[in-house]
Amino acid sequence: MDIIISNSSGKPIYEQITYQIKSMILNGTLQEGEALPSMRLLARELRISVITTKRAYEDLERDGFIETVTGRGSFVAGKNLEFVREEHLRMTEEHLQQAAALAKSAGISLEELTEMLGLLYESE
Repeated sequence: MDIIISNSSGKPIYEQITYQIKSMILNGTLQEGEALPSMRLLARELRISVITTKRAYEDLERDGFIETVTGRGSFVAGKNLEFVREEHLRMTEEHLQQAAALAKSAGISLEELTEMLGLLYESE
């Protein structure tokens, strides 16, 4: 599993892991039913504490992204389309908040920002 941990990030390591695994599930890199590495193996690969990977897996399970079967491991959960849409909306809102803050600090008007977003959205 290709997870990159940044020590300079303001986010805790378990949140970085959670975010990256969620992204892999949402974009289809990890498929429904696919096994995730064990907590110990992932911790060893990333050179972090097992407690950190355990926290990430617990958050992913709580949010419905993975299912853990005692003695077998953790697997990508079946996708609930409404839940997936809600997660995409949440992530989009987070990015738009960052863009709005940057635009305000740069003196870009709401009209200019809206026009930019429209152009970007149509070009995709």
